[in-house]
Amino acid sequence: MATPEIPEKQKAVIYDRPGTVSTKVVELDVPKPGAGEVLVHLTHSGVCHSDYSIMTNGWKGLHPTPPGQVGGHEGVGKIVKLGPGTESSGLKIGDRVGIKWLSSVCTNCQPCQAGLDGACVNPKISGYYTPGTFQQYALGPAHYVTPIPDGLESGAAAPMLCAGLTVYTGLKRSNARPGQWVVISGAGGGLGHIAVQLAAKGMGLRVIGIDHGSKEGLVKESGAEYFVDITKFPVDDDGKAISAHVISLAGGLGAHAVIVCASSNAAYAQSVKFLRFNGTVVCLGVPEDKQPIATACPATFVAKNCHITGSAVGNQTEAKEVLEFAARGIVKPHFRTEKMDNLTRVFEELKGGKLQGRIVLDLS
Repeated sequence: MATPEIPEKQKAVIYDRPGTVSTKVVELDVPKPGAGEVLVHLTHSGVCHSDYSIMTNGWKGLHPTPPGQVGGHEGVGKIVKLGPGTESSGLKIGDRVGIKWLSSVCTNCQPCQAGLDGACVNPKISGYYTPGTFQQYALGPAHYVTPIPDGLESGAAAPMLCAGLTVYTGLKRSNARPGQWVVISGAGGGLGHIAVQLAAKGMGLRVIGIDHGSKEGLVKESGAEYFVDITKFPVDDDGKAISAHVISLAGGLGAHAVIVCASSNAAYAQSVKFLRFNGTVVCLGVPEDKQPIATACPATFVAKNCHITGSAVGNQTEAKEVLEFAARGIVKPHFRTEKMDNLTRVFEELKGGKLQGRIVLDLS
């Protein structure tokens, strides 16, 4: 394939006032790939709640985001230039690839060698001190960009690179088996609606989705057997009413697993109450404060013989696996396409918590 013409300048979206909900479309130089890198002409990028948290400096444990940071970590596009040392990568110009939350991992540390890329001791995070995917051209390491299956449209592929990968890995870590009950908290959100589809349609699990009542249609359409509207239950009873209802839906014993996609402490406080004996809570959503889970006392774990575990994104093999679910039509991300200029408004929607599914930026 002939080498595409590469411009000198490109459009990008930056966080112009970190700590606030504010973005700005600017013109930047198109980067040149160094050793081991490829240059990707991006056409689409998903928008994630993690982007919002980085932009607003919401995660207090992280260094504040610098002004001018290019955000984004769900980018899809075609390789237009190969850097030195990429000859053995198997990549070629024209290949369609994705750039993920983890732009790169070292591959040498013990977590990487154990397949736990999310715990890499020397990662690069796309959109946080590494230029992200809210731009038309981005660099990616040849060893870590993810091939996009031919049958999967780029807009639909973008959410699978973070939202899809994160929930897929979390469902695997839950150890839930076909026919067992799984509760998905935040089931109508960007992560949640994909988790429902993977669980119900891809893994044969029986799903109870929990979210705001406005998202019931999307959650049931995604494959949930039952929907629980959080607004129908009191907030001052220590979760007794909602947990009793969920337990009754799950055969009277409770769920085998609870996948917490929501980023609220209330969701975590309820999660352990939904479990049956030997069940597992999987932590995916990251609250912006550090309040502990109210129900996570030793007596609960002893009495139920239950478990709590965390899961951070996934590795390259898992990324390829979850993209195949989408390519086969088992998972169909619900998304709306927006232009780069509308990103601030999109983040304002995301802040309100009423957004259904995912937003994907058209980077043209």
